[in-house]
Amino acid sequence: MEKYDILILGLGAMGSAAAYQSARRGARVLGLDRFAPPHAFGSSHGETRITRLAIGEGQEYTPLALRSHEIWREIEKETGADLLTVTGGLVVSSVSKTAKLHVENFFANTVAAAERYNIPHRILDAGEIRKRFGQFRVRDDEQAYYEPDAGFLRPENCIGAQLGLAKKYGAEIHTNEKALGFDTSADSVIVTTEQNSYAAEKLVLTAGAWLPELIGAPYAAPFKVYRQLLFWFDVKGAITPYLSGICPIFIWELQGPRQAIYGFPAIDGPQGGVKIATQQYERTTTPETVNRDVSNEEAAAMYENYVAPHLPGLSGQCVKAAACLYTVTPDAGFVIDFHPESNRVIVASPCSGHGFKHSAAIGEALAELAIEGKSRLDLSAFKFARFGYLSGGRR
Repeated sequence: MEKYDILILGLGAMGSAAAYQSARRGARVLGLDRFAPPHAFGSSHGETRITRLAIGEGQEYTPLALRSHEIWREIEKETGADLLTVTGGLVVSSVSKTAKLHVENFFANTVAAAERYNIPHRILDAGEIRKRFGQFRVRDDEQAYYEPDAGFLRPENCIGAQLGLAKKYGAEIHTNEKALGFDTSADSVIVTTEQNSYAAEKLVLTAGAWLPELIGAPYAAPFKVYRQLLFWFDVKGAITPYLSGICPIFIWELQGPRQAIYGFPAIDGPQGGVKIATQQYERTTTPETVNRDVSNEEAAAMYENYVAPHLPGLSGQCVKAAACLYTVTPDAGFVIDFHPESNRVIVASPCSGHGFKHSAAIGEALAELAIEGKSRLDLSAFKFARFGYLSGGRR
């Protein structure tokens, strides 16, 4: 049996980045995926992902975002791919908000991170928001954090570019090959698929929503999978106010609803619509049983409850819609750590709906962990231990 230095299982946002970063460091890499990424079955599709530098989920994330922006620009220079578009970013909130986005104190955390890391930003009151960004119908008591260097990533392009670079630097990539499981020993990890078995010095598990079934009990317990919906709504009048460079990416902790909304500029012209979405954490699912279709009723409810009251320039005509998957931990934090039972297996679930913007830096960190045993980035906040797991799976 051939033996690789690093086997990467799952080639979405994190896996493609890890494959590229590991291969460019000279490791002998095998990447496996049950589909042919970039694909629309997991968590890394839908044309755009928000990227921002001051991270409201916690200041420990900002170094990942800063490094990721550097890497995206390096990849663009090497490949010519269109990955990162800076549009500016608006985070709207108020003391009367009822919606929660990932964590408590998201807005205050964002401002604190910006101040700590000297990220350019402004705080806008309701009048300033209306004057500068008339697309948004804000209330008098709402305010916004504005970050000029925020924007969006094109996830399919990011994954494709990194897989292309991984191959360029010698990685072997197997797509449409489903993994059945893995076993560890003192000197290797064996991964069994429907087609073959492979040995490696290190296994990097970046399987997204399929992680729980691969990692098994008891370690699957912290990871819950949720179906999320993405919508593109038509514009009533001229498209100009919603174009990139005029309309920022936005995150809005609403008053009244339980869910926040987020969205993007129009990137596909007059007929492409404006993408807007919420996040739900009430009903779990699995990658095998999830309903990937979005009904007309779901689109109508989204428009009535979340779009029409806040973005009056958008119409009820849903241009298109898609479903994706979030893998969520109890504290909405990442897991990037060695498996509690084997230092040959690295588990990476940079998840909970806010991972893609960090994926380039996380891929670099995973390569460092696999090759050197440690990363230059501080990953201490992302340990398994915070869920109470000890060696051998004991709690």
